[in-house]
Amino acid sequence: MKNKNYYAILMAGGVGSRFWPVSTQDFPKQFHDMLGTGDTLIQKTFHRLAKLIPEENIFILTNERYNDLVFEQLPSVTKRQVVLEPAMRNTAPCILYASLKIQKENPDAVMIVAPSDHWIEDENAFSENVQEAFNFCSQNDALMTLGIQPTFPNTGYGYIEYEKETIETGEPVVSSVEVSSGVRSVNQFKEKPVYEVAKQYIEQGNFLWNAGIFMWSVKSVVKAFKNNQPELFALFEKGIAVYNTDLEDGFIQENYGKAENISVDYAIMEKSSNVYVIAADFDWNDLGTWGSLYDKLDKDETKNAVVNARTLTEDASGNMIRTKNDKIVVVDGLQDYIIVDKDEVLLIFPKTKEQDIKKVLQNVKDKFGEHYG
Repeated sequence: MKNKNYYAILMAGGVGSRFWPVSTQDFPKQFHDMLGTGDTLIQKTFHRLAKLIPEENIFILTNERYNDLVFEQLPSVTKRQVVLEPAMRNTAPCILYASLKIQKENPDAVMIVAPSDHWIEDENAFSENVQEAFNFCSQNDALMTLGIQPTFPNTGYGYIEYEKETIETGEPVVSSVEVSSGVRSVNQFKEKPVYEVAKQYIEQGNFLWNAGIFMWSVKSVVKAFKNNQPELFALFEKGIAVYNTDLEDGFIQENYGKAENISVDYAIMEKSSNVYVIAADFDWNDLGTWGSLYDKLDKDETKNAVVNARTLTEDASGNMIRTKNDKIVVVDGLQDYIIVDKDEVLLIFPKTKEQDIKKVLQNVKDKFGEHYG
């Protein structure tokens, strides 16, 4: 029997422009089967969360333009579970909004905030880590995050510096107590570093990658917003009387656009002293680029990663190849390229320049029209 106080906010509002041309503003990556498994990323994330959390307590937070896509891909969810943003904002406004809705429904709720587009191999280990965090957050005024053990000096992620002593999970926290729990107190969050700094973090040994996965009680997160973001809190607090009623949509349409464009990391995590981290026991990838997808896919005998295509290759290796509907792709003399075929667009682009795909997308829209992005 799943705990009725367990909730989730599944974040599904991003565009994923570095996965262009597959991911577009009208149909972003979380609604695609990027891995060729038969499930889209949002479906995989929903099923992963549902192992621990009652399905009816999983809220999907997305932009209103993706409302129909959510119901198409997650037909079991109800209108109550889909929280729509009428304007593009960063993560803090939507998390506060959803948290206030959940608190009104269940003041004893403990919740996880999880991106919809991450790859996690060992889903049982994920559930165990979340359960440990929920146990801690149920007993303590804590803002919790899952950190990922760094495998190399990655400059594309933020980092979390933590205290090497662990924190007791059985009793309310009074001070740092050394026991054998996996919960650690966070010293500070670090922005994406340059390579030399990232190397220092790895050598120091008490740094984790910031995966953007958060756990807390609704009481703790609402209090953190009230203390650290009084203006943002006041804006959404005005709607408490109408949340979870027919009047909610009107209030949000009128007020959501007034919210500051700020991330939850900046808004509350970096400003709070009651922040804790658990080092994840599972392999993780944020699937942010074609190269990161390549890393996680099975490769053929020439180290090409292939999704949906039939290939004939000669002197071609290290390529990421993706098409629709079993298209035959012949590749000769290309190493470490992204080859993606979608409708009216064919992308052939070096993996080493994958961070420039956002710039390429803008150039394509400028030259050929907005509908290509």
